[in-house]
Amino acid sequence: MTDKEKSELAPLLQRLADALERLAPAALAEVDFEAADAFAWVADRAHLQPVAAVNRLPLKLLRGIDRMRDILMDNTERFARGLPANNALLWGARGMGKSSLVKAVHAEVNHELAKEEGAKPLKLLEIHREDIESLPVLLGLLRPQPFRFLVFCDDLSFDKEDTSYKSLKALLEGGIEGRPRNVIFYATSNRRHMMPRDMMENERSTAINPSEAVEEKVSLSDRFGLWIGFHRCSQDEYLAMVEAYAAHYSLDLDKPTLRAEALEWAATRGARSGRVAWQYIQDLAGRLRTVIDA
Repeated sequence: MTDKEKSELAPLLQRLADALERLAPAALAEVDFEAADAFAWVADRAHLQPVAAVNRLPLKLLRGIDRMRDILMDNTERFARGLPANNALLWGARGMGKSSLVKAVHAEVNHELAKEEGAKPLKLLEIHREDIESLPVLLGLLRPQPFRFLVFCDDLSFDKEDTSYKSLKALLEGGIEGRPRNVIFYATSNRRHMMPRDMMENERSTAINPSEAVEEKVSLSDRFGLWIGFHRCSQDEYLAMVEAYAAHYSLDLDKPTLRAEALEWAATRGARSGRVAWQYIQDLAGRLRTVIDA
């Protein structure tokens, strides 16, 4: 090859090298897990961002979900202490405290662990639904760590053409390595099978083998060892939530007026839920010129 040919080829080789470098996976940055008890997974940078203050309510303020609270608390405590525990799917009615319960339970478990000498805190890691395909990278980062991790995905669901659920299936049960012993996965969803009913019916009606058409996606929910269902609350449960919030934040309003306003607030929104109760409390606190800490 002549010197001229070499000089002409050099820019092309440099462009190819630059392109390959851009395509290469991002190097895993060192993470200081002592910096916080909660982290957010930034998939495009393969990085865990510390969360200084988690947006959550105290466990005692979550009303009307006592049975769900006790089940999840027991499962999480066992995992945090190195005992067998299940991945959990919290599914059901919107606004009934599914994600709030996960975050509150995490705080309560760490509060108990802090009383024990030498106990390491449980780390909460949030992964966004659109980043599920990056789970293998995240697990590779967590596997050798001395901490235990609760990986949490809020509002998890899958569309018709979505194949990212396969990465989650490997985490929950399959895969050659399996789930790391120091990792547990919690997800919330409005749907038990994490796929729309019309999508399931459409695949059954158009498939050669209808039962097999949806089996792969439906089986994903089967891989959660723990299913916790959330249902719409009664009027009494809704009012109990409102009254508990008002008492906790010292909102000075007589009980009959509080209940009447709370019911009117729910009626205008066509629903009763923990979220609606909290929205009313925020409005009330604003009108009373009271600052609340959440």
